[in-house]
Amino acid sequence: MKKIAIDLMGGDYAPAEILAGALSFAKENEDVELYLVGIEENFKDVQLPKNCVKVVTDDFLPMDVKPTEAIRRKKSTMYVSCQLAREKKVDAVVSAGNTGALLACATFVVGRIKGIERPTLAVPIPTKNDFCVLADAGANIDVKPSNLLQFAIMGVEYAKLLGKDNPTIGLLNVGTEENKGTQKEKEAFQILKERFGNQFIGNVEGNDLNTGKVDVVVADGFHGNIAMKTMEGAAKMITELIKSEVKRNIISALGALLMKPVFNSLKNKLDPKKYGGTFFIGVEGIVVKAHGNSNRTAIFNALKVAKKGVEEELPLKIKEALLKCAE
Repeated sequence: MKKIAIDLMGGDYAPAEILAGALSFAKENEDVELYLVGIEENFKDVQLPKNCVKVVTDDFLPMDVKPTEAIRRKKSTMYVSCQLAREKKVDAVVSAGNTGALLACATFVVGRIKGIERPTLAVPIPTKNDFCVLADAGANIDVKPSNLLQFAIMGVEYAKLLGKDNPTIGLLNVGTEENKGTQKEKEAFQILKERFGNQFIGNVEGNDLNTGKVDVVVADGFHGNIAMKTMEGAAKMITELIKSEVKRNIISALGALLMKPVFNSLKNKLDPKKYGGTFFIGVEGIVVKAHGNSNRTAIFNALKVAKKGVEEELPLKIKEALLKCAE
């Protein structure tokens, strides 16, 4: 039976929405044993399904916690969840808590895969056709070219898990020409070209991310996070503009009614709650970061992501890819 720990106190809507999503997932996935890691009051008047295990501790981390503090607070719900993974009591961890804190716990508590310098936050983002994987999306601000190579290796394995047969790779840059960017990007370009050959299509710009030009976009966490947040903001603006225009007059309203299936499809594609969560890849186990403002639906989907990562043995596939790279 697959075992997943969920941090009940991580996220803006903890614990109510986290617990609701977890209980809903447990009821629909009886082949998963869910470890609910929370404080005692989280479980008052709660009837747990038989495939849920209550894990009680007495501390939790605020959303503005510093990563260094997260490592020191060993009784927090996040730390205890990751400790369960380190001790192999669970196969995966899910938390909607602070990103930096979870990265620290994933790196120093769960532990890195041997040979991985830095785990990365890899995020699927929507494109015209389906999606591409952005790695890194905010976990590692300052990186070396060798880190970007490892992000590409891990991103490719993640893309395969999501259904891409032979993922293509692009390096996020300020232009498509080979000589663009800082010295870091120029060196990374050559390393990626040497390692991946024709699978590496070269530099991509910000306006390429949603076109489906490549399957994996490699970036440092600073620029990757800016790109991702810009896309989220643009999607939100478009949605709000459509709503505003619909209210202008009866003709607009009638047109919107006819286009409702199209709008619903677009909303579903752009909704981050659909993806639920994403992996910190490069650690000895499955660690899934759910969005900080996750509701019960997003938590349900984050647990689905974790379950799939366990089933597909993502850490093992990353290890195998690293071995091939070393040959």
